[in-house]
Amino acid sequence: MSVALRPDVAGLFLETARRLGDKTALVRRGEATSFAELARDVEQLASGLRRAGLQPGERVALLVPPSRDLYSATFALFHAGLVPVLIDPGIGFRNMGRCLAESEPVAFIGSPKAHLARLLGRWAPTSRLNIVADGAVPGMSRLSDYHSDEPLTGGVEDSAAAAILFTSGSTGAPKGAIYTHGVFSAQVELLRSMFDIREGEVSVPTFPLFGLFDAALGQTCVIPEMDFTRPGGVDPMAVVRPIQEHGAHQLFGSPALLDRLGRFGEKHGIALPTLRRVMSAGAPVPAKVLERFTKMLPPGVQIFTPYGATEALPVSLIGSEEVLGETSALTAQGRGVCVGRPVAGAEVAVIRISDAPLGAWDESLRVRSGEVGEIVVKGPMVSRDYLRRPDAAALAKIRDGSQVRHRMGDLGRIDEKGRLWFCGRKAQRVLTPDGELYTIPVEGVFNTHPAVKRTALVSVGEKPVLCVERESAAEISDASLTKELLSIGARHPHTKGVATILYHPSFPVDIRHNAKIDRELLAVWAAGRLS
Repeated sequence: MSVALRPDVAGLFLETARRLGDKTALVRRGEATSFAELARDVEQLASGLRRAGLQPGERVALLVPPSRDLYSATFALFHAGLVPVLIDPGIGFRNMGRCLAESEPVAFIGSPKAHLARLLGRWAPTSRLNIVADGAVPGMSRLSDYHSDEPLTGGVEDSAAAAILFTSGSTGAPKGAIYTHGVFSAQVELLRSMFDIREGEVSVPTFPLFGLFDAALGQTCVIPEMDFTRPGGVDPMAVVRPIQEHGAHQLFGSPALLDRLGRFGEKHGIALPTLRRVMSAGAPVPAKVLERFTKMLPPGVQIFTPYGATEALPVSLIGSEEVLGETSALTAQGRGVCVGRPVAGAEVAVIRISDAPLGAWDESLRVRSGEVGEIVVKGPMVSRDYLRRPDAAALAKIRDGSQVRHRMGDLGRIDEKGRLWFCGRKAQRVLTPDGELYTIPVEGVFNTHPAVKRTALVSVGEKPVLCVERESAAEISDASLTKELLSIGARHPHTKGVATILYHPSFPVDIRHNAKIDRELLAVWAAGRLS
């Protein structure tokens, strides 16, 4: 039987590097690395790691900040058939230890800080090869010590594991999604076609994984000086400066980062005339944020917000023109947030809400057109399984012949134009004596008040409680704002029953994008306030 072999993401990068040669692939702290130099790192490191005894399919923990070493190590692991384990350091010390225990890596490639944490936490006892990257530790080998000129032969199977990407754990314990080389290749080709990405463009990626895709597509990646685990607290000039100095064409940032940049740009009159596209993911981007940031862009340049999850990305896509021109008005009426039309190859369905496992797909699971249910997706961008989490896989995956449908854990509906609308997390729906309330449609109504930065619907027992984070500059008392918000809520059938409002100084958010509101933590806080 023949095996499907095609260029993996590392192969695509090496092909790109052969074409672009001495053109700049990477800029960090003023130091430029050419495509030829980075490709040489990749090929020599891949060969060296295999010569050091690592075998295809074995897992390697990779905890390195965005840098030349991160790019070369990731592509080298792909090229060698090894499986990098990618964990967001923001998930916390204890969760990091759990994820590493689950993945049992045979090698650990990390920054000096990561190796200190490894020693303190006694992480990765299964590792037989510990290598320092992006720095040095006395007595420990570095990535450059494993370079070999002996060429590697062969390729990787489409269906072979390429990486383990751990979810952020924003709505539960972090889970390791198993990515195949086929999934990564599908994602790269989707990005290229959806956004007309061209070789020679300059990108400022503020999310490490997308920077790797940029390099594979022939873009120059300018790495900003920022804490990538806290995009919501970024110094705006740390992102604005590289865009302006390098004439960047593309920016990828979380909604929290765009909010921070947009407020800064509005205050200081900053323009970003070279940008051709902006992409944001991790949570829905509020219309207020889109409107503010768009003022910094040239006419006709859009902010695109792909919808998806670690396990399936991208699922759908919408641009700021459609949001600001049409769908944001419907969001303000409590219709949910439109996340656009399914991307090429994605089959999106909405099924009846259930917290139970669904073993096999059946068309009868679908809800009626326009009805709210759980979003399910099938396609080449969907990961099939979790690492050593059969219970989680049973809840999230539905067998459909030889394929798998992923349950997003999100609620939504499909409108008459074929667009997908996001209505909140399934686990965060609020059960009241009068029926279920979905977070996003409720919050969309109250978010229209100019003194409100954002809101979060939670439940305390069977009571719906609206938590409010105010705009810092709003000059209105809590009592007056509460009265006005209750008046707004009374205009809509689904919000008129929300009668309890609490004010929180700064919502807890997810660690990866600083954009998803931690409603579970807010619910505990609200219960304490009301007790």
